[in-house]
Amino acid sequence: DAVKGYIITNNHVVDQADSIKVRLSDNREFDAKLIGKDPETDVAVLQIKADNIKAVPLSDSSKAEVGDFVVAIGSPFGLRQTVTSGIISGLSRQTGISEGGYEDFIQTDASINPGNSGGALINLRGELVGIPSNIYSPSGGNIGLGFAIPVNLAKSVMEQLISHGSVQRGRIGVMGQDIDPQLAKALGLSRNDGAVITKIVPKSPAAAAGLKTGDIILSANGHVIENFAQLRNLVGLMRVGDKVEMKILRDNKPLTVTVSIGKSTEQTAS
Repeated sequence: DAVKGYIITNNHVVDQADSIKVRLSDNREFDAKLIGKDPETDVAVLQIKADNIKAVPLSDSSKAEVGDFVVAIGSPFGLRQTVTSGIISGLSRQTGISEGGYEDFIQTDASINPGNSGGALINLRGELVGIPSNIYSPSGGNIGLGFAIPVNLAKSVMEQLISHGSVQRGRIGVMGQDIDPQLAKALGLSRNDGAVITKIVPKSPAAAAGLKTGDIILSANGHVIENFAQLRNLVGLMRVGDKVEMKILRDNKPLTVTVSIGKSTEQTAS
């Protein structure tokens, strides 16, 4: 936001900082205020007071596709304004790098190295697609496996950080597991994706909506659910009070259930 001076970066970039400075491409330098940070998505929002700055337009990262050309802009190894190019190599990646975090990474082969964190992954229209966050490499350097936070996820977190200073994590009160081929065969299913509910937290929004153990969640708010992590990400990034419409299978019969997002104290439940 160029008018209000908001800047998105990574939580791990500013997490241990006593003071934060922002240096622009024209070499102007400003003290930055930390508006809020969210370790679970690795997003942080800063604010500076500056004139004559320009915001990067945001894309709709839900429309990104594998094979799209992108460029990464950052300061790898302190080399400012470095630009590398590549393609989107994968979508909705969960790497396990941030244990317990909310991961829905865009994978790219555009070179990302230490110092790219908090930078920009841009499409060929000059729109922000994602925020480079980490690399997956035994050596600590680029081997073609870089991961960026999708801009839609970053924007959702940013709005909550600006409004509240923290993220109010949503829960519906279910635990579950992925549908793999063996489980699909045991349940008599013709598909190998989705998430099966293994536990309903008592007095939770899921219980109030009538969800039951053994229900298979196929989609949520129009998004196909391929695994339980995907459901957890979707629910966890919604605001308390929002509603999620789920298409489920119960005893091989399709049903639609609407659940109000609540705030659960049971952290292992989505």
